[in-house]
Amino acid sequence: MSMRKRLERSPRGDRFTVLGQSAWSTVCVYFVFTLAGAGAGWLAGLLADWLVTLPWAPLQGPAELVASIPAPWLPAAGSVAGLALGLVAQHEQLVIRLSDDRVVLTRKGRAQEFSRDAIAAVFRDGKQLVLLGHDGGELTRQECDLDVGRVADAFTEHGYVWADADPHKDEFRRWVPGTPGLPEGANAILEARQESLEKKSSSDDGVQELREELARLGVVVRDEKRRQYWRTFRKAGPAVE
Repeated sequence: MSMRKRLERSPRGDRFTVLGQSAWSTVCVYFVFTLAGAGAGWLAGLLADWLVTLPWAPLQGPAELVASIPAPWLPAAGSVAGLALGLVAQHEQLVIRLSDDRVVLTRKGRAQEFSRDAIAAVFRDGKQLVLLGHDGGELTRQECDLDVGRVADAFTEHGYVWADADPHKDEFRRWVPGTPGLPEGANAILEARQESLEKKSSSDDGVQELREELARLGVVVRDEKRRQYWRTFRKAGPAVE
């Protein structure tokens, strides 16, 4: 997926790089969602017109309501709904702003700032960007669809250590209920988190909050196909500013 990369200067004169989806990619997202919404509205009208002609069919009440709406309004309403979904998708994209002394990650309107001194290494784990602390804990783990090569180059240009893989990947163990060796309370949090992972309607924010609770106990967790893998680390002081 295409992305934008630009250099800027802060009021103090510090050079920093901003990484995010390109303007062309953003336009494409809006266009696709809007077009898909219009198509869905048009198909809903056709389906409703067909259902009301049948002697018996499920949802005939809603079908009659939809069929009574003037034809141009359904694609228009679908377009608006598609545009709204496009805005949500854009809002969820990660934007990286980094300089020689700090990194700011913004996603869903929430910005997290980390000082350079707190970051031991940066790497990609699948589609997730991970900032690793000096104590072995993960400062953050964020969904990132940006081109991995350009992200790696940007961090390297600013002097950060970029790792091709998780330095601690061999330490992870699969979690099962009642796993020994975890800090007190961690099993309960992992159990609650597993329930959230298995619910298709579960909130990504809720899963992330439980990840942060585990980090406070000195536990790093990563997911593979709704399975949880864990390792422990020795906690240090907070790194988020």
